Amino acid sequence: MPFVLIPVLVLIVALLAMCINIVPESYAYVVEYLGRYHTVWGAGPHLKFPVLFTIRRKVLLKEQVADFAPQPVITKDNVTMQIDSVVYFRITDARMYAYGVENPIMAMENLTATTLRNIIGDMELDATLTSREAINSQMLQTIDLATDPWGIKVTRVELKNIQPPAAIREAMEKQMKAEREKRAVILQAEGEKQSMILQAEGNKESAVLNAEAKKQATILAAEAEKEKEIREAEGQAEAIRKIHEATAEGLKLLKEAGADEAVLRLKSFETLEKVADGQSTKIIIPSELQSLAGLAAALKETTNAS
Repeated sequence: MPFVLIPVLVLIVALLAMCINIVPESYAYVVEYLGRYHTVWGAGPHLKFPVLFTIRRKVLLKEQVADFAPQPVITKDNVTMQIDSVVYFRITDARMYAYGVENPIMAMENLTATTLRNIIGDMELDATLTSREAINSQMLQTIDLATDPWGIKVTRVELKNIQPPAAIREAMEKQMKAEREKRAVILQAEGEKQSMILQAEGNKESAVLNAEAKKQATILAAEAEKEKEIREAEGQAEAIRKIHEATAEGLKLLKEAGADEAVLRLKSFETLEKVADGQSTKIIIPSELQSLAGLAAALKETTNAS
């Protein structure tokens, strides 16, 4: 009898093992009971009876990335371009994701292409190439609103690549080349202008410094000449003072020696002799000296007669 129960126990354990389902982390299982929605299993072990319960869909709850193929779009100025986009999303409601739409990823791809065509169709080529942020923002708002009933939350939309026609690309490259050459010419002209300004400022500063140096040299030369004249005048004054002192000293000695008037007059004649040695053309002789000269001439005649 015990040997008969062993297979039964093994069968019961096998059935229990088949009924136990373990849901991994970041997953959600949509479970149906006899073909109808029953519940959503989160992460962890769950008991499922094989015939009564069925796992309809295993839903990944992580943020996912959908890279869609390039889509042809036409701008407002009738330029056809190829634009591919990338959509970042995550599933917030497993039940709505399982029953909202047949193929959510394909539906989101078609919705992205339609939205992109509508947005680009209202913009010209130049605006399309320079307004990626605005396009991304409009697409995010539109797609997120449309996918909300499917249990999908769109977190980010990016335009991956914009490919204009070859002729447009060639024209754009020529325009960019011309702009670069223009900027180079402008920068060169600005550099030459700045160089001329700096050179002129340097010349001006050099001229100012030279003028200051010449002015300083003139001032120093004038001061030196003035100092020289002052020293010469002081020397002449000192010489005159010495002469007067010597004359006064001589007169004092003559007076002390008891010299008479005739001797003093003779000294005056000697002084007159020195005066006559100058460059003057006129000489003024005092009247006393003239009388003394007449007296000397009379004495001389008397002596000759004798």
